[in-house]
Amino acid sequence: MNVDRPVRVHFVETSVSGRVLVRPAAGGQPAGVLVGFHGYAENADIHLERLTTIPGTDRWMLVSVEGLNRFYRGRSDVTVASWMTRQDRDRAIAANIAYVDRAVEHVRREAAPGVAPAPLFVAGFSQGGAMAFRAAIRGSHDAAGVIAVGADVPPELLSATDTRFPPVLLVRGARDDWYTQAKLDADLAALTLRGAQVSALVADAGHEWTPEISTAVALFLGAVLR
Repeated sequence: MNVDRPVRVHFVETSVSGRVLVRPAAGGQPAGVLVGFHGYAENADIHLERLTTIPGTDRWMLVSVEGLNRFYRGRSDVTVASWMTRQDRDRAIAANIAYVDRAVEHVRREAAPGVAPAPLFVAGFSQGGAMAFRAAIRGSHDAAGVIAVGADVPPELLSATDTRFPPVLLVRGARDDWYTQAKLDADLAALTLRGAQVSALVADAGHEWTPEISTAVALFLGAVLR
């Protein structure tokens, strides 16, 4: 290919639909809305299963948002997704936040039209943890709390001096080689420095979401709403 002349990059916008799974609350009006974000090479179905294991959320609306970038897992026919890559990172972040804003607006409107919205929390696993933070901090819907499992705080949120964090629960598995203790310690120090109410759990786990973690999430939700 002849590359002696500069190649220009164009960004062409188009309409893309994303999958959002919703499990309504038992008994009508939800006590809260928990919006979840799956990890890399997962899908909304997997993460909705995780959310249903959290004790006490039968009366909550559970929302599992699927990443817009879908692909097949390995050589299987299982469709999974990711939230972004390093390429055109800032554009992807903005698009994802806008997508989540519309998803939350849609499910809240469908759930209880004309009724005051229930408290909103966000919960993400692995790559979805960064998405949970971005949705809570940069999204248009106020979040009462953020749960991040196996995920660090996005660097652009920590570097911005105007960032205000709601209560945060950080969770890592003791055998997690990706979200290390050093990363957890750094996040705890950075959030504390910014005046955030932050708690942490080191679970008996690897890079995964276990029943112990679900119990910790339930305690966090209860403490914030108390």
